[in-house]
Amino acid sequence: MALTATTIKTCKPKDKAYKLTDGGGLYLLVSPSGGKWWRFDYRCQSKRKTLSMGVYPAISLKDARDRRDEAKKQLANGIDPAMVRKSQKHQQSQPNTFEAVAREWHAKFKPGWSDSHANRLLRLLERDIFPWLGSMPVSDVSSPLLLQTIRRIETRSLDTAHRAMQNCGQVFRYAIATGRQQNDPTHALKGAIPPIRDNHFASITHPEQIGPLLRAIEGYKGEFITQSALRLGPLVFVRPGELRHAEWSEINLEIGEWRIPSEKMKMGQPHIVPLARQSIVLLTDLQPLTGTGKYLFPSVRSSDRPISENTINAALRRLGYTKDEMTGHGFRSMASTLLNEQGWNRDHIERQLAHAERNKIRAAYNYADYLPERRKMMQAWADYLDTLKAV
Repeated sequence: MALTATTIKTCKPKDKAYKLTDGGGLYLLVSPSGGKWWRFDYRCQSKRKTLSMGVYPAISLKDARDRRDEAKKQLANGIDPAMVRKSQKHQQSQPNTFEAVAREWHAKFKPGWSDSHANRLLRLLERDIFPWLGSMPVSDVSSPLLLQTIRRIETRSLDTAHRAMQNCGQVFRYAIATGRQQNDPTHALKGAIPPIRDNHFASITHPEQIGPLLRAIEGYKGEFITQSALRLGPLVFVRPGELRHAEWSEINLEIGEWRIPSEKMKMGQPHIVPLARQSIVLLTDLQPLTGTGKYLFPSVRSSDRPISENTINAALRRLGYTKDEMTGHGFRSMASTLLNEQGWNRDHIERQLAHAERNKIRAAYNYADYLPERRKMMQAWADYLDTLKAV
């Protein structure tokens, strides 16, 4: 006979615990102390099991029946209600902020990554994502909130913004798999940030791919002058035309500076390139061969002309890199992307890249701006390339 609210309310405790059955496996267990607990008996995989449904009166008769009916639906679908309960408790016990889930995801997959990739990825999250989204429950991170955060990165580096979006998507999908998120907000953001232009100069910007490139350059079997230009390119990341037209009169190895006159610069302003120790060693080795002439990298046909504009790219093709993988101009994108990801001051990076200054009056006086900071950055960059090359 089905229970009624009155029967449940008026039932008295006895010397021993007893059951008041409602039907369908649901019953009320009344203890000698007067406590009343809802229970649901069921069979699953040929085993008899009991599931707690809550305490009366916090859980009413109607609530208990609803819980029983939900459990029976799960059984009809081949699901053990006890396992559902266990999974829910596990999910509730897990930290669910975006940062906690992201760090958990990172720790789980880190063994399958190179150290440089794992460190770079975590550094990106710590610098560009956690300060804005880290303390939020991962399930509360909406597409508009994520886009607002990604756009902060976009103003600095479009390539890094796309990487951040990809990494966040991986975190959200991990959160879905572990029961802490219902959907991936990145799906709604496809096309929300500009694509990386196909007509930009191809570049390698992943640290795990830069090391093999640098080692390939070290093993280049062509002309020593060409190899020297290839080796200097990533260290100074000037434009290819500026590199191949470099003159010994512009180089000061004693103070470690290369001063490029305004007439050679795309923006028409003089430019200073601080030379790291590695660059000085390279140029010191090259000087006995070409130092008596005008150009650092003269043509093999005539010392009065520099190497051709195709020399560097042709050498990269000889090393096995296609035009869609790496170009001489790509050393600039390489440096820009990674220096930004490493947290160097954006103004220092832009000045070293000799990008256009929007303020024309300021542009006439800025060629030496941030020189001490840029000198420090250039040395750190050269040291970083050495570590990648050694891996």
